[in-house]
Amino acid sequence: MENLPVDMSNPAVQQYLSLVRLQVLTPLSLLINIAVVLVCTIVVNPSIGSVTRMYPTSVSPSPALIAAYVLVIYAGQVGYCVLLVLARNEDTKKALVKAVGLSLVFSNWIMALWAIAWVLRLFLVSTILLGILVLLLLYSNITLLIYHAPMSSHPIDTALIHAPLRFFLILPLSLLFPYALFITLGLSYSPSHPEDYGNHPWSGFGVTFGTNLLGLVVVLTRRDIVWTVAATWICASIWSARPKPAPVYITVILFTVLHPLALLCTFLYHYFHKRQGRIALPPDEDQETDRGRNGRRGPREVDAEALWGSS
Repeated sequence: MENLPVDMSNPAVQQYLSLVRLQVLTPLSLLINIAVVLVCTIVVNPSIGSVTRMYPTSVSPSPALIAAYVLVIYAGQVGYCVLLVLARNEDTKKALVKAVGLSLVFSNWIMALWAIAWVLRLFLVSTILLGILVLLLLYSNITLLIYHAPMSSHPIDTALIHAPLRFFLILPLSLLFPYALFITLGLSYSPSHPEDYGNHPWSGFGVTFGTNLLGLVVVLTRRDIVWTVAATWICASIWSARPKPAPVYITVILFTVLHPLALLCTFLYHYFHKRQGRIALPPDEDQETDRGRNGRRGPREVDAEALWGSS
């Protein structure tokens, strides 16, 4: 390395090498993630869906809706990998290398390991892996928002970097980690006794209410379309898998409506606030006087008789 005619300490060279490394490792990790999850879903018995049905809890989702959600995550990551190869803008390269970096690579590996642990019913290991996954994705998303915030001038970065990372984060944060934790803590019930579904209603209520309240705050403060779609999707996957305790069922139904409604209200408020800011207020009396002194229209003489009427 010392004999290379390149200054390896140059920041531009280091960024280039980091980008090349990501161009190789990120697609590879995504392929491994997809391959392992597909094998654990289709080939292995019991599969991921079978284990999910074997251990129902108060927050159990619909396997079909979650499978569709994961397909969207994979599609977003494919777009991310394409952007890794085609990126030419320096801001985009910095976001890919410094904000996301290897955290997405590690996240894909952990997702693959989670699938293996899940079908082996190693629920404690699954919970730990999902906790690490949440931390990795949370770090990437916070770094993106602080140092490389989405801008209307860079819509491709928003669509292919911010959206896939945010969509990926919401799945383990709002559903997979709490679900695995409930099973680890023994808060599940036997599918042969569906009448026991209401044994632990308030733990499920606390998780669904807390995560959705956090999402609602994000939607209201940032007008986040991706979080709205993802959070609504997760809520729909929970209430569509029945039976559910009343506190959980009512909560997810309520937030299924509140998330898109909050997004609509924030857009309407922003729209009318901008329109109100464009309305010019009439000048006050001092401004009118100044205009008269500068040769423009000045204050007019007041006709007292016309104002008060003739006596």
